Amino acid sequence: MAPLRHRGFRLLAAGQLISIIGDLFYAVALPWYVLANHGGALLLGTVLAAYGIPRTVGMAVGGSLADRFRPWNVMMGSDALRAVLVAALAVVAGAGPAHPGLLIPLAAVLGTAAGVFVPSTMSVVPALLPDEELQAGNALQMSAEQLANLLGPIVGGVVVALVGPAAAFGIDAASFFVSAATLIGIRVHQNQVACEIRDVEAAASFAKLLRSERGLQVAIVVVIAANLGMGGLSEVALPVLAHGNFHAGADGYGVLVAALGAGGLIGTLVSGQVRALALPAMVASGGYLISALVMALVPYLGGLIPAAGALVLFGLLNGFGNALMFTTIQRWAPRAVMGRLMGALMLSSMGVFPLSTLLGGILVHAAGAAVMFPAASALLALAVLSGMTQPAWRQLGAASPAF
Repeated sequence: MAPLRHRGFRLLAAGQLISIIGDLFYAVALPWYVLANHGGALLLGTVLAAYGIPRTVGMAVGGSLADRFRPWNVMMGSDALRAVLVAALAVVAGAGPAHPGLLIPLAAVLGTAAGVFVPSTMSVVPALLPDEELQAGNALQMSAEQLANLLGPIVGGVVVALVGPAAAFGIDAASFFVSAATLIGIRVHQNQVACEIRDVEAAASFAKLLRSERGLQVAIVVVIAANLGMGGLSEVALPVLAHGNFHAGADGYGVLVAALGAGGLIGTLVSGQVRALALPAMVASGGYLISALVMALVPYLGGLIPAAGALVLFGLLNGFGNALMFTTIQRWAPRAVMGRLMGALMLSSMGVFPLSTLLGGILVHAAGAAVMFPAASALLALAVLSGMTQPAWRQLGAASPAF
């Protein structure tokens, strides 16, 4: 809990926790609003695509904006814009049925703002904390996100059921205003490298970093390959497994999702207790390999409860490894290009999600849900093992970049 002694980090943590919970209200309210007003699955899919595609584009440019204007300023601008847009969505929802001409443009701008926001969230923490508290700070931030993911949909569902989607949108809009207000209060030291380097020089530095640092190149390839199977597994195979193989229904699927989130929460909290390691990438790689084995066994453990236990362990190992690797890269990278670097990594992770769900749907349709688990796990293990064969990956975090 040491990072909470720093005022800037306290403001960040409080604002982002409130904002994430608000986002999950939105995630429940949007499909309910569209479907309950005879919008249909086609309109819902179109609105989600209108949000998701610009979000990916936003991540591609958000990193350079974070480096140029400072991450807390980018986050504040994104929150303020989304507050206004979601408030408008609340008014639209309160006025009547869903209209494509209003929902689709709103979703597109919201998605762009959300994508721009993402790299800043991962690059702001090093500016607010001393190096020795960075691991704990990342762990707290990721744990808050995991906790919100567990509680937000439950509370959001109750709100939507009791007072309707318009009220849920209104709460989400208010959460963005609160987050923007906390970001206004953040003050950081003025002698950061990021404040002293021109944007064109930062862009050149990042291009040089991508060309020259083998460890970063390997990290990006590993992230892409590992996530290529995980999106289809979590969004397609897991619900099909609960519904078909386990005959568990929606409540059983909820148990599996909650188990995955609970494991992630525990893993990120555990990572906050870890001091600096000599070879952090190797420790994280070991955790990823064990998690791949655990995930491969999920359909074959005999039922819902053993599968949920395995998902807790997978989430724990994955959450621990992710928090450790983000901190390792933040410590290793030059501050002047932190936003661009975080943007590249988040784009590598989230950018393959649509392809992963498409491939997952094809595989599950052709061979069943159970096959997806060892297939995705094998892809994860191969990606990690290929990285471990590279000295630059094994030494990542042990030394700073060459320039």
